[in-house]
Amino acid sequence: MTSIDRYAVFGYPIKHSKSPRIHQIFAEQTGQSLEYSPQEVPAEQFSAAVARFFAEAGKGLNCTIPLKELAWAYADKKTERAQLSKAVNTLALQADGSILGDNTDGIGLITDLMTNHAISLAGSRILILGAGGASRGIIVPLLEQSPHSIVIANRTIDKAVNLATEFQDKGSISGCGFSNLKNQQFDLILNATSTSLSGQLPPLPECLLAKNGVCYDLAYSNEPTVFVRWGLENHAVKSLDGLGMLVEQAAEAFFIWRGVRPETRPVIELLDSERKPTQFTT
Repeated sequence: MTSIDRYAVFGYPIKHSKSPRIHQIFAEQTGQSLEYSPQEVPAEQFSAAVARFFAEAGKGLNCTIPLKELAWAYADKKTERAQLSKAVNTLALQADGSILGDNTDGIGLITDLMTNHAISLAGSRILILGAGGASRGIIVPLLEQSPHSIVIANRTIDKAVNLATEFQDKGSISGCGFSNLKNQQFDLILNATSTSLSGQLPPLPECLLAKNGVCYDLAYSNEPTVFVRWGLENHAVKSLDGLGMLVEQAAEAFFIWRGVRPETRPVIELLDSERKPTQFTT
């Protein structure tokens, strides 16, 4: 009897996750036999839970909030993009028994913005809201697209400044507090905080979004997040949430684990069609 390869997503909370369904669709689409389950794992139990998962013949893990930095520390080996971001969302068992850590968030975001939504990043003024693990995973991939500049804004100013300083050799990037955003405009505003899902937003000044600007919330929901609504209210040409990024980063993880690259567009369209009919732009 052949055992089915086991994969999982660890997070806290995790019940809302669409990842199990996404990977099941990928498996059916590519003819792969696997099992993928959600597991609620608080940070203090992370190391023990990961060790147990791989000891019980698990093949790969996704790690989400608040576990990405812990996954980075756990990995025996790390890809270059994981090393740079100091955050890992994908763990993969290697042939020699070691655990490889990777970060597929950045490529997931870039693919969704540029391929799925035809948004050009070259020469653009980009604002990232938040200076946590979600921001870390997207900075280098964004800088690789040759934007005019990136500004990281955070409630704790030092955290934004320190994060920007880490990547200053990669391009034009700086950090500041939200109050320092007055009289600035951006072509792309990325919300890398999780606050919009709880109905909260940072204190964003008026006229922050440039004409024909785009808003993008890395979080996703069945209804528009408060940040997506803010973008629409501020005349964004597109105001998007992170559903496409979720599917694209999952496809990259699937490729790392299985060596097969699934088609993402039909999965994004299916999941989007199941959401409540609201004012998401396309």
